[in-house]
Amino acid sequence: MMPVILWTDALIFVLIAVAMASAFWVRRRPHLMLPWQRVAQSRVGMVSLLVLSLFLAVGLLDSLHYRAALADKNNGETVYSPEVLSAFDHLVDELRTHTEKTYSAPLSAYLYAKETIAQPDGSTQRDFPRLKFGGAHLADPAQEWAGDVVRRGLVGAADGVLLAGLLAVSLSSFLRKRKSGGVESRPFLNGWIPAFAGMTKVTRDVVVATLILAALLGALVNLAAAYHVLGTDKVGQDVLYLSLKSIRTGLVIGTVTTLVMLPFALFLGVAAGYFRGWVDDVIQYVYTVLSSIPSVLLIAAAVLMMQVVIEQHADWFETAAERADVRLLALCLILGVTSWSGLCRLLRGETLKLRELEYIQAAQAFGVSSLRILARHIVPNVMHIVLISVVMEFSALVLAEAVLSYVGVGVDPSTISFGTMINAARLEMGREPMVWWTLAAAFSFMLVLVLAANLFADAVRDAFDPRLNRTA
Repeated sequence: MMPVILWTDALIFVLIAVAMASAFWVRRRPHLMLPWQRVAQSRVGMVSLLVLSLFLAVGLLDSLHYRAALADKNNGETVYSPEVLSAFDHLVDELRTHTEKTYSAPLSAYLYAKETIAQPDGSTQRDFPRLKFGGAHLADPAQEWAGDVVRRGLVGAADGVLLAGLLAVSLSSFLRKRKSGGVESRPFLNGWIPAFAGMTKVTRDVVVATLILAALLGALVNLAAAYHVLGTDKVGQDVLYLSLKSIRTGLVIGTVTTLVMLPFALFLGVAAGYFRGWVDDVIQYVYTVLSSIPSVLLIAAAVLMMQVVIEQHADWFETAAERADVRLLALCLILGVTSWSGLCRLLRGETLKLRELEYIQAAQAFGVSSLRILARHIVPNVMHIVLISVVMEFSALVLAEAVLSYVGVGVDPSTISFGTMINAARLEMGREPMVWWTLAAAFSFMLVLVLAANLFADAVRDAFDPRLNRTA
């Protein structure tokens, strides 16, 4: 196995390192911890963060790439497969490799279209063929299917709840021991029964949400071991696998684009508001002109030009995954360069207000340099706007990728994303019988991701916006 680090993987790792360093830095400053403590007291915010954590876990596992070693060797040297896989692919290998001939409905044991089947006596019959993997363990699907699906779903849900309950009780017991100095103050059985005793409302909501998610995931895993839970697409790929693989693309678009957008918006917005004069006029002219150009046309033109460059220099890339990753990174760069104007306007207005405050004018009177004033007084006082805008912009960027990929100017066709799934489902919705599950799966996963991000953004906004009432 040979590890492979794509450009987007490297950026994700850098972003994680920055987030961890920032969390450590904020934790040591009580005045910076206070807004995050308010976020932790939000029931909706913590439940939505729990859901987002599941998406982040899938995205991180899908960012650990490698190339598998082949069995044969060339002059004693190990030969590696040209296919780039990830740790997530290895974890769900059965979903990835158990492909059918063509379409099959969710949880079905048969193909979705009739075919001519040769009978043992030499005759032919038009019927729905059995799937190779989905429901293959059933001897008579017509009689056994319903009971098997219900049984597997209930057993998986029970296993998930039991595992989550054991983890919750173990964590609660550990925290009680740590709080009491290493001495358990309750009998063992008594610690199991009142598991919710002493919990806050936020903790109870998070525990209940965890149990519900554990039940759903347990049922999903148990069913996916024997069926295609969300059906298969035109080439027989599992739609659940495609939906899970699309999560990383959405997260990369939302996070890396934000990483590209922030320097433009923060530097130009603060500079325009603080220096004013000709600097303000130039920056306003730039983002006014940029906002006047239709964003879709600007992004489409930039993506098409980048696509031409990639096609003319195919020798730059050793594998198809590297080429697709460069196009994904280029899309992030283009979206970042073209979407900073809104945040820049907000930061300019906030900086215009801050520079008139007494402590800024006092610093100017004492001869403090402009660079020091910006670093010590202006930028820290606009970071709440930056954080709120970044969290709220994430969901908009995820939706933008879906729209751009749908019209054909988004990610590479070989990259699995919500947009490519929706684009593939466009023709499937018009056939007879209609294939609806690809579109439904992409819509459902994207809805949950964007809704969780929006709810968490609302909690962050309520905690960081100083204009909101804190008396509640």
